[in-house]
Amino acid sequence: MSSPKLQLYYFDACPYCQMVLEVIEELNINVELCDIRADQRHLNKLVTDTGRRTVPCLYIDGQPMHESAEIARWLKANAAKLPKNS
Repeated sequence: MSSPKLQLYYFDACPYCQMVLEVIEELNINVELCDIRADQRHLNKLVTDTGRRTVPCLYIDGQPMHESAEIARWLKANAAKLPKNS
């Protein structure tokens, strides 16, 4: 089984995003970061897909997951099978 593709839609000033980013760093997980304030295309995709502007939103193989605590729990529970940074 291959590792899932992970994309985090976020912006830096969001404290909930920072919590998720800390977990990603702590676990050394390779996640594509999509800053919705730096690139309008990221915001447009988030709103189109979910109908919300709410971040953080972790896409797992194209499926969005909201809520920072839920994202952090999922990352920790699945850390062993997630792609690592080199």
